[in-house]
Amino acid sequence: MTSSVNTAHVEGHHKITRPNLVAVGTIVWLSSELMFFAALFAMYFTTRAVQGPEIWKEASEVLAIPFSVLNTTILVLSSVTCQLGVFAAERYQVRRTGSLAKVSKWGMREWFALTFLMGSFFIAGQIYEYAKLVSEGLTLSSSAYGSVFYLTTGFHGLHVTGGLIAFLIVLVRVAKARRFTQNQATTAIVVSYYWHFVDVVWIALFSAIYLIK
Repeated sequence: MTSSVNTAHVEGHHKITRPNLVAVGTIVWLSSELMFFAALFAMYFTTRAVQGPEIWKEASEVLAIPFSVLNTTILVLSSVTCQLGVFAAERYQVRRTGSLAKVSKWGMREWFALTFLMGSFFIAGQIYEYAKLVSEGLTLSSSAYGSVFYLTTGFHGLHVTGGLIAFLIVLVRVAKARRFTQNQATTAIVVSYYWHFVDVVWIALFSAIYLIK
């Protein structure tokens, strides 16, 4: 009798203290992604050092700084809307409880949908910027600057696109589910980890590419 009670106590104890494996796995994976972007930063600054600051400054003159600031602002603000969606998921509020105009009553679905739209705006803005730069002669093979510019920003754009797909998956799963469970809330939180990560990486990329001449 005592043995079974102790076993139950131990099992209960493990259920309380055991870390969420999905969250831990995501953090480990993001750490590997951080190393990947660190390699891209190393490539960028090494190429810049080899080319020389004057050549680099001249090549970067084609960048549209005001538009890029707007695009960056949208992406950074999307982290705010994403976190508001996480807060709603943590209190198990999937949908809005009032009219669409009452933002304070929004649930996870509304905040994540807005985050998806803001992220899509960022990707559309990046595609527009690429088209404009190509028309002005800056391509992947035109110069060393063009190569590192498209590689660094392009890989980040792919990561943002992956985040958008993750938001869609969460929204579809919630729409099909009969009730909102703890596992779905955990998934929403894990997706937010990833989204905050790509936002922070972009802030560093934007500073290095657009601001540091």
